Amino acid sequence: MFRKKGPLIICGILLFIVWNALLIFILLGRFPGHEGDKSISAGKAPQNGNVMEQLLQLITAFETELESQNKILLQIQSHKSLWEELKKNGTALRSKLDTKSNHTNVRSKFQSSRAVIPILVMACNRVTVKRCLDRLLEYRPSAELFPIIVSQDCGHMETAEMIASYGSKLTHIKQPDLSEISVPAGHRKFQGYYKISRHYRWALNQVFNSFSYSAVIIVEDDLEVAPDFFEYFKALHPLLKYDPTLWCVSAWNDNGREGYIDPAKSSLLYRTDFFPGLGWMLLKELWMELEPKWPASFWDDWMRHPDQRKDRSCIRPEISRTLTFGRKGVSLGQFYDKYLRFIKLNTEFVPFTTQDVSYLEQGTYDQAFENEVYSAPVVTAEELKNGKLSGPGPFRLQYSSAQSFKTLARGLGLMDDLKSGVPRAGYRGVVSFFSQGKRLYIAPPVGWTKYDPSWS
Repeated sequence: MFRKKGPLIICGILLFIVWNALLIFILLGRFPGHEGDKSISAGKAPQNGNVMEQLLQLITAFETELESQNKILLQIQSHKSLWEELKKNGTALRSKLDTKSNHTNVRSKFQSSRAVIPILVMACNRVTVKRCLDRLLEYRPSAELFPIIVSQDCGHMETAEMIASYGSKLTHIKQPDLSEISVPAGHRKFQGYYKISRHYRWALNQVFNSFSYSAVIIVEDDLEVAPDFFEYFKALHPLLKYDPTLWCVSAWNDNGREGYIDPAKSSLLYRTDFFPGLGWMLLKELWMELEPKWPASFWDDWMRHPDQRKDRSCIRPEISRTLTFGRKGVSLGQFYDKYLRFIKLNTEFVPFTTQDVSYLEQGTYDQAFENEVYSAPVVTAEELKNGKLSGPGPFRLQYSSAQSFKTLARGLGLMDDLKSGVPRAGYRGVVSFFSQGKRLYIAPPVGWTKYDPSWS
């Protein structure tokens, strides 16, 4: 814009010069001794008084014109000075505006939207589904934005009646195929896992294909949700949508027991390579990818295999937004008595939708995460247990094999199992936890590159 003003200034100056040259030429042509003399000599000579009067009028007009042109010239020079100043400052101004615009675009990309995200409650034969549904309805901020769909398998009448009692507050759908499933030899005791996998496939197809939703939050019938459960998922939905390195958002921290989390960091979020489940959100695009190869059983461990995960991560919280109260189930209470019943459910409402979550993008997150982990001093489990760590932390405990990880985790009271080489709640091989008021990381040596699927 500023470059186009230069030619206009030059044209203005040239116009000024030409105008005055023409004016002088015209005035000279009206004085004796020039072409005007012919009219005087041919006729009666004008009187001297009239000539002088005309001359004075012409001089006055000339002075007036010169004064007017001088004002125009001064205006042109003034504008030129202003244009030069604008040109000088314009680049810096545009740079500031562009920087502000880019920052705004990054934040706005991850700002929560009014997307409709249904809650899919997977139910079977637990009448205690009432506890799950009551909390969902208590904390749900909008029935329009968070419709509840309860999908029931098993055909259990009492559970069906309990669900039906909620009337129009939710939608009740029923798995039509209740037949027994033919399972491989030796898997008869696992038939429940086959039925669950079949139910998931049917229910998710209903959500995405029949109801035509673009995202869903899956909740099992034995989960209780936190007060900010909906706020959490609403805020992270845009991040899941725009970051291709993510494939789910989970409300669960596998090591989220009292004493292993920082109670002052209820807003703290992590990336994790371990699929947590237990209250999680996925997009329709992911389901379209997974559905054609959906497994006959053990769907959650299948999700943790590298062929499905494809180096993608999930988001998880420091403090869980779900709590399981279902000790009895197909897993026969595995992990429940030792770990799951001690998981702390968040009680402090965190306004996630007003916070900037762009720090969870992979590029930004990885650099900060690795700097913190590998700048932390290495300590031993014995030093930690004996209270010999001085300073606020963080501190790092190092492992180099599957067995050394299991020994460390088991000794510290953390979940020690690995799925396709990935530890629970781990990211880039690192497990973060809190102990004795200090942040600690169980981490592989510097230079870690990838998981070893044989570590299972």
